[in-house]
Amino acid sequence: MAGEARNGRMTFQEKAQLMSASEIERTLVRLGHQIVEKNNGAEGLALVGIRRRGVPLAERLAALIGRIESRPVPVGVLDIELYRDDLSTLNPAPVVKPAQLDFDISGQTVVLVDDVLFTGRTTRAALDALFDHGRPRRVQLCVLVDRGHRELPIEATFVGKYVQTTEREIVEVRVQEIDGAEKVLLVEPAG
Repeated sequence: MAGEARNGRMTFQEKAQLMSASEIERTLVRLGHQIVEKNNGAEGLALVGIRRRGVPLAERLAALIGRIESRPVPVGVLDIELYRDDLSTLNPAPVVKPAQLDFDISGQTVVLVDDVLFTGRTTRAALDALFDHGRPRRVQLCVLVDRGHRELPIEATFVGKYVQTTEREIVEVRVQEIDGAEKVLLVEPAG
């Protein structure tokens, strides 16, 4: 069921706020500790954010882990638009941006960071893009919200919050760095 189109954009109505700014911060602190614990520290650890909102989340997690472990944790960026197998559903003319991985991922434990895990297609595409840059020792997935509805057999290693949704509902993550606001909303198309 389609929402109202205004200026070519779909409009959405807010159903609920799932996380506040302070809840996001507490969740990231918890995730940072879980990443350190599961990997026995930060030795050989790198975080790679999936553009867009996975990038600031990865940067924040790297800073938290760096403080916990008293060592810097490299952060890279993946833009996976070229690798999506369902581009026609996203954008007929995707913008192509190169990945920003200023370090060698070969032999490293790479934690892919994204805001929402839904069908698993973005994660699969990110894995394809990541392996174009080297052979990590291990790849783990960290997401702020897992909303279910998987189409592929992909599960996150680290999950901030599980949220049951309908197919029609959308989990919208807003981060200060991109949106000028900090919260997680449950929305659905208006109309």
